[in-house]
Amino acid sequence: MSSIGTYGGDRSIGRIIAIVIAVIVLLGTLLISVTSCSVTVESGYMGIKTTKFGSNPGVQRAELGPGFHWEGVGEKIRTYPTLQRTYSYTREPNSDGGENEEITFSDVLGLPMTADVALTFRVREDKAADLYATWRQEFGDFIDGPLRTSTRAAIARETERLPVACSAVQPDTTPGPIPGDAAPAAPTVADCPGQLIGPGRQIVLQRAMQALQREWAPQGLEISRMEWVGSIRYPESVLQAIQSRTTAEQNTRAALERVNLERANAEARIAQARGQAEANRLLAESIRSNPEVVRLREIERTLGLCPLSADTCVIGQGINLSQLIDARNSAQSNNQ
Repeated sequence: MSSIGTYGGDRSIGRIIAIVIAVIVLLGTLLISVTSCSVTVESGYMGIKTTKFGSNPGVQRAELGPGFHWEGVGEKIRTYPTLQRTYSYTREPNSDGGENEEITFSDVLGLPMTADVALTFRVREDKAADLYATWRQEFGDFIDGPLRTSTRAAIARETERLPVACSAVQPDTTPGPIPGDAAPAAPTVADCPGQLIGPGRQIVLQRAMQALQREWAPQGLEISRMEWVGSIRYPESVLQAIQSRTTAEQNTRAALERVNLERANAEARIAQARGQAEANRLLAESIRSNPEVVRLREIERTLGLCPLSADTCVIGQGINLSQLIDARNSAQSNNQ
């Protein structure tokens, strides 16, 4: 009896262990099934479901919000980020990509240029499914493909309306200086605002961004900012031409400054000469109108009051012409 009871107890324990193992296996199978057939949409993302079967196969236009979503047979849920982000299209590898993504364009004469551009944008939550349905690309592929192509085209349309630099493409039609007149000032950037190497650089970017906004806003992509990353990479021939023009302008300014200085010095000497001539004229008129002045000078020199080489002489207070004449006559009598 005891052996029979022991045998029965062993069978019960074995049955319980088998049941527990079966339950664990079942739960594991269910967990694997749920995990493999479900998708978790994180905050800042929207889920987009596509189906192969049913009455409306393809992209389902109703976005799936953040949370846990079941992925049935023939269904696939992909996530699209709706957070605002900035993507940089650059020549050098960066965190956004390892390949060369620089933007290429040309000016009004077809001179090729390249630049790095940063674009700030976000996908509207209620338009994520529509955007995917239009392009059928994962979000990273969409940024590298259609969005980059559209950005390059928008910038190129604007740069093709402007020269890279006015001095590099326009002949110098400034007339030479006219004798007797001041030389004209050398042309500056302000005389030609519509050039890529000057203010036109930002004008191009602003207009291109407005074009992108008009193109992508109806599709659910909101573009809030676009900017150059660093400088535009201009052709070497253009840079050399601009450098030569800048050097010539600097030399012209230096020459004009020297001319103005010499002219000012000459005018100062002319003014001084005119002043001396006017003084001489006034002195001559004074002598002609008062002959006694000449006699007074002769007496002064005779008495030794003024040196013979002096042009002017001032005698002491209290001495008049009669006293000087008497003094001269007395000196002449003593000599005799």
